[in-house]
This record gives sequence, C-alpha cells and structure tokens, in this order.
Amino acid sequence: MNGTAGNSGSGKLPNTSYRRFEGMREYEALIDEMIPQTQQVIRVFDRTLSRDWNRSGRIELLRQLLRKGRENRLYIILHDCSKLSAEQPRLLDLARQFGHACVIRETLKQAKSAYDPFVLFDGSHYLHRFHYNHLRAAQGLHDVVGNRQLFERFGEISEYSGSPIATSTSGL
Repeated sequence: MNGTAGNSGSGKLPNTSYRRFEGMREYEALIDEMIPQTQQVIRVFDRTLSRDWNRSGRIELLRQLLRKGRENRLYIILHDCSKLSAEQPRLLDLARQFGHACVIRETLKQAKSAYDPFVLFDGSHYLHRFHYNHLRAAQGLHDVVGNRQLFERFGEISEYSGSPIATSTSGL
C-alpha cells in the first residue's frame, strides 16, 4: 500500500496505513472487502446511499456481521432518506430484521452542510471521501487516530439527526 505510515510517535499503531485513491468502484469494492473484517460496528455517513447498498452480496455481508454477536451494530446517517424505499428495499428489509442493531437516520437542517461521506469499521479502519461530489477518497487501516476524528464527526452529525426512520412498510 502506498502512503504507509509507521509508528513515529504519532499515536498510531505500528502497522497503520493511509492511502488516497480515486474512483467509486474502488470505494465500493473496499466497503465490501472491509465488512467481513469488522468485528462489531459499522458507521456510515453519506448524502444518499449508492445502489451497491442494495446488492444482495453486500446485504449478506451485513447480515453476517449482525448475526455474529448481540452487540454488533450498523448505524447509517444520510442527508436524504426519501429514496430508500424505492432504491434500497434489501437494506430496509435488513433493518426490519435487525431492528435492534440496524439504525438509519436522516440529518436535520443543522447538519446538512456536512459534505464528506465516510464509513467507519470498528475503531481503527475507515474509508473517507473528501466531498460527495468528487471521487477522491482515502482508506485508513489500523489508524486509531484518524478513525477517532471521524468517529467524533459522526457523533456531531448524529446530534443533529432525527429519530431512527421507521422501517415498517407504512413507515416510509
């Protein structure tokens, strides 16, 4: 991996790596690659979800994660949830099946200015797009510091998000 960082007093793990890349195909492929490596929690922030979040393969990976343990969770915060029922029926079925573990929320007006989608995998791996209108992104592995910064950002966005969306058929 290019852009590998060592443990030079920066508070990072010895095998920390960070690399930039461009392209949604790689971004989506990396999500699918990282889901099975996740031990407990995935946090997603985006404007909307790509159609890949409705692919049966990704849904099965998420289902396996949620079945692995009672504490396992999938948290999703979006700027726009209006198309979920039309474009993400498999994801909504998953959310219904694992209602205690899969939470989807929409940002309120105060958080609509957040523009940098990211996916956090547990406490040390992440994918981060620098702007939802651009293809530039980065992957951090074993990067506790970078993950913590995005985790705090997720918390801030979460504070300005509505209640979990109703995933019953009458709820959307």
